[in-house]
Amino acid sequence: MSARQLKLHRYPADRRTAARPLFFVHGGYSNSRVWDDNFVPYFQANGYDCFALDLSGHGESGGHDNLDSFGLADFADDVAEALEQVDEVPILIGHSMGCLVLQRYLGSVAEPNAAAVAFLAPVPPSGTLGCVNRLALSQPEFFEELPKAVSGNFGPRTLEVMAAVYFSPEMRKEDTLRYLPMLEEESDRAVAEMVTNPLPLFSRRPRIPALVMGGSADAVFPASMLHFTASIWNAEKIVVEGAGHMLMLDPQWPESVTDLRGWI
Repeated sequence: MSARQLKLHRYPADRRTAARPLFFVHGGYSNSRVWDDNFVPYFQANGYDCFALDLSGHGESGGHDNLDSFGLADFADDVAEALEQVDEVPILIGHSMGCLVLQRYLGSVAEPNAAAVAFLAPVPPSGTLGCVNRLALSQPEFFEELPKAVSGNFGPRTLEVMAAVYFSPEMRKEDTLRYLPMLEEESDRAVAEMVTNPLPLFSRRPRIPALVMGGSADAVFPASMLHFTASIWNAEKIVVEGAGHMLMLDPQWPESVTDLRGWI
């Protein structure tokens, strides 16, 4: 543990190859556990060392008592510090808010420790305001049920609403119930920063290979918005048919992880 009390989870490959290590950053209202069930075991079995970071105030990292004081720049600093513990130059993989965190890191350091970057279900460069307004119309109960979900005090209606927003329409109810406890409180400061213009104008962006991936059934950040991030990074774009926002947990995760490995 460092002075920032960051927890970087390490998952050595089952059979080490020459593949670059993978460095995973979770999204908002979650922690590194979202990678544990499917993506990390898949890549371990295929020869990749994996690292998954709990951002400050999330998961097993310190700072829970001060969660609301952390902004996106603080989370980018978490990434920079955690990457110092990775011996080889890794491929960075972020989800949702984690994509913004990675973009802030990549745009704020002279020589980022990254060979490539993959953005899964990224927050649009314009921010979350439009998506929040759309959810307010299509799923108005979401904002009432989300606090119940992150506190663990949820009932059947919470389960239904969270499933409709976060997961594929094909997700089984029992799997939604199993994954819902992965949700946790998020920083009010970070949430506010994501609303409008969450990406400052950086004087430099590293010219590294980039991928943007999303689900065709993503109710949070629709697949139609992927091209905005892709255009900034001159990235390849992949849409996973039928997948929702949680690409690593949805029933379509095998397609997502296979496409991701193919790009790598």
